[in-house]
Amino acid sequence: MFEQLFLPLPEIEKPSTLRPRKGVVIGVGQVGIACAYSLLIQNCFDELILQDIAEEKVEGEVMDLMHGIPFLEPTDLKAGTVADAGQDADVVIITAGAAQKPGESRLNLLERNVSIFRHILSDVVKYCPNAILLIVSNPVDIMTYVTLKITGFPSHRVIGSGTVLDSARFRALIGQKLGIDARSVHAYIIGEHGDSEVPVWSTANVAGVKLLMNQDWDDLSQDYRQELEDLFSQVKNAAYEIIQRKGYTSYAIGLTVTDIVKAIMRSQERVLTVSSLVQGFYGIENICLSLPAVVNEKGIIKKLNLVLSEREKEQLIKSAQVLTEIFTELKI
Repeated sequence: MFEQLFLPLPEIEKPSTLRPRKGVVIGVGQVGIACAYSLLIQNCFDELILQDIAEEKVEGEVMDLMHGIPFLEPTDLKAGTVADAGQDADVVIITAGAAQKPGESRLNLLERNVSIFRHILSDVVKYCPNAILLIVSNPVDIMTYVTLKITGFPSHRVIGSGTVLDSARFRALIGQKLGIDARSVHAYIIGEHGDSEVPVWSTANVAGVKLLMNQDWDDLSQDYRQELEDLFSQVKNAAYEIIQRKGYTSYAIGLTVTDIVKAIMRSQERVLTVSSLVQGFYGIENICLSLPAVVNEKGIIKKLNLVLSEREKEQLIKSAQVLTEIFTELKI
């Protein structure tokens, strides 16, 4: 019936150089659907597949999102699996895992999420061997390293969302404090995405003007140090505070994932504090944590040689030790 709407014409082959941008989101809970929505409205993919064990729910989510497609750039959105994506999938985003409970640390999620990942990753390796894997599930640094070990993928193609969101929270609160646009603030959170994360105050700046005014931490007044510590505490505890109030976080991490995906799909060479394998930075070896890295269509192509203060270096090494001790308890 619908064929009658069009005049018959010979079928035209698509140019061989064109290939649709293809992504998969595995896990369509609050975080996964926020990622999918943000990816859609920012036109990141030509084809987007949503995968979840709750098949009826994911079908409903796809139906709901599809009804908004006329307001957006065209995207072929469907419920399915990585098998439907195939070997030309560009990015596989994994948000699946047990939900973080109020008051529960990210690290307490570990054992439950490792067993979930073992099942998911066997299919990812089989059907999407050329994709970049973007890990969002918590504890994200450990799950990124688990993914690296289970899949055997090259380390530049296994990326965790890391402290990209923490760094955004950091910049947002500094901007709010100074009364300026957060985009004009340049500041990083590094290390674990969690309780041992490290604020890099020594390089935090606005238009090149450092917040510490080239002073060492110990040279700052007690009141100023306390002010900075209070601000960082808001950053570190933000997820706990949000979960306490609404039960989960979703919108900001959805935007975070989209920012990383855009850096990949548009080959932006963006500097982002993603989590990835660290080898030799300040003596840290064989663990995934966040450092400023350059991201493009190949994944992570290089990392910044970030110069830290002695205080920050000690905190980063401790953060790495926390993650290493946890990973050594796993049988991967």
